[in-house]
Amino acid sequence: MNDANGYAVFFFPQALEALGEAIKPYLQDGPAGDHVVCNEIDTAGALVEMTMRGTTAQGQPVALELMVPTSMVRMIVSSQSDGSFGFGPRDGAPTRALPPVGPTAAPADARTASSPDRGADKAAAVASAAPPKGAGPT
Repeated sequence: MNDANGYAVFFFPQALEALGEAIKPYLQDGPAGDHVVCNEIDTAGALVEMTMRGTTAQGQPVALELMVPTSMVRMIVSSQSDGSFGFGPRDGAPTRALPPVGPTAAPADARTASSPDRGADKAAAVASAAPPKGAGPT
């Protein structure tokens, strides 16, 4: 893709065959195959709407919209370069070390200060749910 921001839309081979000569002016060849490069895309609905910006022979700006059924699209690749994304450290951002875990850490079943004493609550709940001794069907 030549554009820093945009999308590459790849089609199924049967879709390219069905679209025929009408799609060829919009296709670009690349290592992953023929694709359409567009600036904006709308995938909500039965058609994928691709907006391409260009200029006419007279130098006037023009926006073209190419719409194809969603079933023809094999894959859409975004090439947005407007910021970093992910869970790794950012350039220039300070990193914070994780707390040490090892032989000094509390065992997994250790009671924490924020949890109530569950043992007393559980015993009281079992006792109140059990029928009294000697009670049976009458």
